[in-house]
Amino acid sequence: MSTTTVDPAEIAKFEAMAAEWWDLNGKFKPLHMMNPVRLDYITQQIAAEFGRDLQDTAPFAGLRILDIGCGGGLLCEPMARLGAEVVGADAAARNIPVAQIHAEKSGLAIDYRHTTAEAMAEAGEQFDAVLNMEVVEHVADPQTYLDACHNLMKPGGIHICSTINRNPKSFAMAIVGAEWVMRWLPKGTHEWSKFITPDELFAFLEKAGMTPVDRKGFVFNFARFTWSISDRDLSVNYVTAATKPG
Repeated sequence: MSTTTVDPAEIAKFEAMAAEWWDLNGKFKPLHMMNPVRLDYITQQIAAEFGRDLQDTAPFAGLRILDIGCGGGLLCEPMARLGAEVVGADAAARNIPVAQIHAEKSGLAIDYRHTTAEAMAEAGEQFDAVLNMEVVEHVADPQTYLDACHNLMKPGGIHICSTINRNPKSFAMAIVGAEWVMRWLPKGTHEWSKFITPDELFAFLEKAGMTPVDRKGFVFNFARFTWSISDRDLSVNYVTAATKPG
């Protein structure tokens, strides 16, 4: 790899938690709780971009989808069930066998790889959709990383990226609440200084050559203990969609 935005310290954090990816009450419990709203947003955006009907048996058949920072495969498996050809890539080597074994047990054919966005872009890989969920806040250079994501997209493709806003509320919720109080994640999983505001992310995407087309918030309701999608509240977790002209 001639270039990489991998942050070794960030990779070490997720390597240490690799075995717990499919434990619903383990260290990735927040992602399991959030996954339904993530999947709802992702599937709606891809279906709209490519004119697919989600009521069909395999609505994403013929689409090649990449999940960068795939972890244990929490998003790869639903995409495969929807008929897509799925590649899951992760810079943390220990995540790959966990994902492979779970996919095999589930009867799903998913191409999991220990690699980076930069390496795949340099190899000329191309995808209809690139999923980039909760990764950009962990890389060493967001702009270079998003440039690589752009290069991985086919013309007319879609890029879906979620991350965490940077403000006092996100520090209170994502670090104090999730790591210190609820102990959903080990202390130090996130660094507030690496969080990215929606306007900053849109600027990164535009500089990379993408056209931002949507952004929504993922909002946690403590009273109901559930996540929902919001058109207005992007104060903590949020997601964006951007396309590649062509």
